[in-house]
Amino acid sequence: MAHEHKLAIFRGTLKFKSNITKIWGVFVFLSVITIIEVAFGIIKPEVLTETKFLAVKLLNWIFIILTLVKAYYITWDFMHMRDEKSGLRRAVVWTAVFLICYLILILLIEGDYIYEVYKNNFIKFDF
Repeated sequence: MAHEHKLAIFRGTLKFKSNITKIWGVFVFLSVITIIEVAFGIIKPEVLTETKFLAVKLLNWIFIILTLVKAYYITWDFMHMRDEKSGLRRAVVWTAVFLICYLILILLIEGDYIYEVYKNNFIKFDF
């Protein structure tokens, strides 16, 4: 029993004629997101590096959000989650998204704490 994969992305906005053209379309989409991330990493606009939201620079928020979009889309398209039942999709995708967000939160809180300790010299090392 052959199972046909859907040849559309972005909820049917872009439709492709074959699997090969769809793979190239997804490749272009993921490449554009990566190019945006790299451009922001090289340019580092002053507005984004000096403005903070929830104790994190806006540039870091952009990196986090774009990385989550890429991870979600890779799971959605290349792991064929869009073809599965909604319960399985939610169990796989949302669990991973929440765990990634939780790990990022812990890393940011701990990194900010260590930065403040070194910045304000609360600890003096005895070597």
